[in-house]
Amino acid sequence: MKRFVQAGLLTALLASPAVLASQGASWGYSGATGPEHWGELNSKFMMCSEGKNQSPIDITQTVKGELPAIHFSYKASHIDLLNNGHTVQINVEPGSYITVNNHRYDLKQLHFHSPSENMINGHNFPLEAHFVHADSQGNLAVVGVLFQEGAANKVLSGLWQNMPMHAGDRRKLARTFNPMNLIPLNETYYRFNGSLTTPPCSEGVSWMLLKAHTTISKEQVQKFIVSQKGHSDARPVQPLNARMVIE
Repeated sequence: MKRFVQAGLLTALLASPAVLASQGASWGYSGATGPEHWGELNSKFMMCSEGKNQSPIDITQTVKGELPAIHFSYKASHIDLLNNGHTVQINVEPGSYITVNNHRYDLKQLHFHSPSENMINGHNFPLEAHFVHADSQGNLAVVGVLFQEGAANKVLSGLWQNMPMHAGDRRKLARTFNPMNLIPLNETYYRFNGSLTTPPCSEGVSWMLLKAHTTISKEQVQKFIVSQKGHSDARPVQPLNARMVIE
C-alpha cells in the first residue's frame, strides 16, 4: 500500500492542470478556489485542510543537528519551459540527481513561486525555486532556493527570454541548461518534513531549504508575475505543529 501512496504522490505532483481539471479539481490562489478553500474543492484535496505536516512554513526556531551534505549531480540537458497556469515549470531530461546519506533522488522538474512560499523569521523573498526529486520508490525530496532582490540573475536571464507568458504555453530551448547553475555555492540547508505546496497537498515530502540566497532583479520578478496574470502563486505558510526544523 505504501508504494501505491508514494506513486500517487509523484503522479499528483507531475500531473498537468488539464488532468486535474478533468477530475473536477480546479484550484487557484485567490477567491473561491484559493488556498483556504483547497480542502473543500475535492475529496482528494482533504490534506490541504486536515494535514498536520503541511508546507510551506516560517522558519523561526531550529534544532542543531549533523545534517548530511547534499551531493548534487546535475548535468546539462535539453529542457522545455511550461506555463501550467499555476507556475512556470522547467522539465528536465533524466540523468540529474542528488544523493543524501547515499540515497539517490532523481530530479524531475523545477518551478518557481513569487513571493517565496517558505519564510525565514517572518520574512519572505521575491522568488523561490523548488527542485523536485523522487527516489526509485516515489518518495519526494524538494530542494528550495530563495532569491533576494539585487542584481539581475544571469542564469535566469537566459530562461526568462523564453518564458511562456500564457497558461498552456510551452517553450523548448535550443541550447542545453544545467540546473546546477541556479544552486548557490554554499549548500548548507534547513531540513524539515512537509508536503506538496499545491493540491492535493500530500505529505511525506522531505524538504531541504538552502540557507544561501542568490539574486534576482525587480524586473525579472515582475516578468514572472506577469506570466501568472499578475497574481501571486504562493501558498501561505502553514502551522509547524510538532515538527522540528534541523540545521
